[in-house]
Amino acid sequence: MTEKRPPLRPLDDALLELLSHARLLPGTESVATFEADGRVLAEDLVSPLQVPPQDNSSMDGYAVRVAEIADEGVPLPVSQRIPAGAAAQPLQPGTAARIFTGAPVPEGADAIVMQEDTEQLPDGRVRIQRVPSAGQWIRRSGEDITRGSTVLARGERIGPAAQGLAASIGRDRLVVAQRPRVALFSTGDELVMPGQVAPEAMKPGAIYNSNRFFLRSLLLRLGCEVQDLGIVPDRRDATIEALRTAAQSNDLILTSGGVSVGEEDHIKPAVQQLGSLDLWQIAMKPGKPFAYGHVGHAHFIGLPGNPVSSFVTFLVLVRPFLLKLQGAAQLSARAVQLRADFDWPRPDKRREFLRARRDLEGGLTLFPNQSSGVLTSTVWADGLVDVPAGATIARGDFVRFLPLAELLA
Repeated sequence: MTEKRPPLRPLDDALLELLSHARLLPGTESVATFEADGRVLAEDLVSPLQVPPQDNSSMDGYAVRVAEIADEGVPLPVSQRIPAGAAAQPLQPGTAARIFTGAPVPEGADAIVMQEDTEQLPDGRVRIQRVPSAGQWIRRSGEDITRGSTVLARGERIGPAAQGLAASIGRDRLVVAQRPRVALFSTGDELVMPGQVAPEAMKPGAIYNSNRFFLRSLLLRLGCEVQDLGIVPDRRDATIEALRTAAQSNDLILTSGGVSVGEEDHIKPAVQQLGSLDLWQIAMKPGKPFAYGHVGHAHFIGLPGNPVSSFVTFLVLVRPFLLKLQGAAQLSARAVQLRADFDWPRPDKRREFLRARRDLEGGLTLFPNQSSGVLTSTVWADGLVDVPAGATIARGDFVRFLPLAELLA
């Protein structure tokens, strides 16, 4: 008797269950701030200083007392010159101080007149051509960061701007979450690695293994250590051995292909033999053949073999899972509402993710072929249109759009 298949799991329910299994990996490590891009902060960063440390000029020009400049054209002697990094003397009454961007504002000065609004006179004085207002062109001490404030919170994923912010408070090293260790392999006797066989020598039915390339890059972008186990033959014993080996030294085993229900799909029974399969088949398109379980102490995630299905399920399901393993505070990509400049009249029982990109009119255009095997669509697109199950889209409707810039960060 054929085993009755359970109903497909709604995507939101499946994601909640998947994330419930993602526990923060134990341990942290200290890394150089230069090397922290993409890592998840494991401590609050509290500033020991004010930034800027003192009032400073945001312009090249002259530091003055506003009360001494009632009208345009006032000439003032220049009493000192203050470059960035130098100490300033108190401003003498009735004078101006030549000052440069970033230099400390001298005591007594309450405005900066930029040099474009001045005229140097032959006798060394400076003529103020525009009446200043109090505080103009002065950056106040602590206006960026105040002493004792938390500038980056635990769980923040570090990017280039955050690296610069950490450096601005003197941090040359950061405590970050451990990298997830991920074993990656593909299954399928039809798969061939580029460079092994020339295109003209490919056997009938053979295809190049594209999934292995984008999955490895996606894992590295998410801060993972990747153990690439290559292509595993379509045999039950080979699949079991690959899973057993991968589970010994990794936090997650990630596979593509072999998780459907065909006679040559060995992943599902192999995982069940070695551990457990807790989640299987999601009501999403592309990407229905998705599996989650355990092999020993390692998490297991099986992605579909079709390249677009594998790509989309990674972004929607695996990405937040890996971020949660690292304690990231923000797991989901931020969606935006944009106008559909297309019709999508065919409702599907599953939740769909359509490859689209912004057009010159500020709306969204669909890639003409939404097949799960058309990897070209993922390069052409700059995001995914999230279509609820059973929904249609008419031109002019506003839709939920997930930018690839967010999903691939």
